[in-house]
Amino acid sequence: MKKINLNKYNENLGTFIDINNEASNVVNNFIHIPYEKILVKHSELLDKNKKYYIYCSGGIRSKRVVSILEIYGYDVTYVYK
Repeated sequence: MKKINLNKYNENLGTFIDINNEASNVVNNFIHIPYEKILVKHSELLDKNKKYYIYCSGGIRSKRVVSILEIYGYDVTYVYK
């Protein structure tokens, strides 16, 4: 699992996705896709040719999402505080 500290992320790296139930606005230009929605509709919402940085405030859900999306072939990175 690839991981990066929130302070090291910048929008040139790829798309930042906040999976909290309510958007946390921790970075500019982010996408908010709640945890359950990204797991169920990833094939409709994500492109396997793009890089995604997955964040949640607690870290547990984002780790789980990154692990699952990696299995499906997405280029995803876990973002931690």
